[in-house]
Amino acid sequence: MNFSTKKSAFIVGVLFILAAVTSIIGGFILYKPILGPDYLINGSEHANQVILGALMELILVVSAVGTATTMFPILRKYNETMALWHVCFRFLEAIIITIGVISVLSLVTLSREFVATGATDTASFQASGTSLKALHNWTFLLGPNFMLGINTMMYSIIFYKSKLVPRFIPILGITGSVLIFLCSLLVMFGVIEQVSVWGAILALPIFANEMILAIWLIIKGFNLSAFNYNIYQEAPKSDFNKSL
Repeated sequence: MNFSTKKSAFIVGVLFILAAVTSIIGGFILYKPILGPDYLINGSEHANQVILGALMELILVVSAVGTATTMFPILRKYNETMALWHVCFRFLEAIIITIGVISVLSLVTLSREFVATGATDTASFQASGTSLKALHNWTFLLGPNFMLGINTMMYSIIFYKSKLVPRFIPILGITGSVLIFLCSLLVMFGVIEQVSVWGAILALPIFANEMILAIWLIIKGFNLSAFNYNIYQEAPKSDFNKSL
């Protein structure tokens, strides 16, 4: 049991880091040509770069699902309902991000068509491009911000109550989830821009939480004394049920 739990902790830590790295490389670096003002030209010229960015985000999707499914068997021992909520909202986050990837790849196709037709009917291409960019922007807001805030809150509360990791980590996670959720609402109502100084400030705590949690799980793993105590507490109840 100890080896299996330690292995799960290591996998979760690696997946958190992989998700962070791929999201930064894909969403903020490799997508630049297709999300800039000259996307109808640059998208075709830098198609391979953008497609590589889409691949990075698909790895992010796999990592997000991986963290949820790997943590679920452990989290459910403390609060099965909240653990299930975490999985559901993590899956919703992954689905929304995938829709954003599809919108970006559609922009690449649009750019290639624009260049192939000799840049005729620019207004029609721009109208389609504006819609696809808007779709990406909304998925970028609802997935990595709105849904991320909810699912981080779920597992952070369980970690805080169970003491599977030091309590300063879930406290940071709870704080970060509230701030990233607030950030998403402020962006929705046009108070701030998502890619801005305030957006970065509000997103920093949840990023720090994921990185600190990831490093802790890779090096230390879950607190097995807390894990074993929970199993010990459940054992008499299980034996009693069997006797009935």
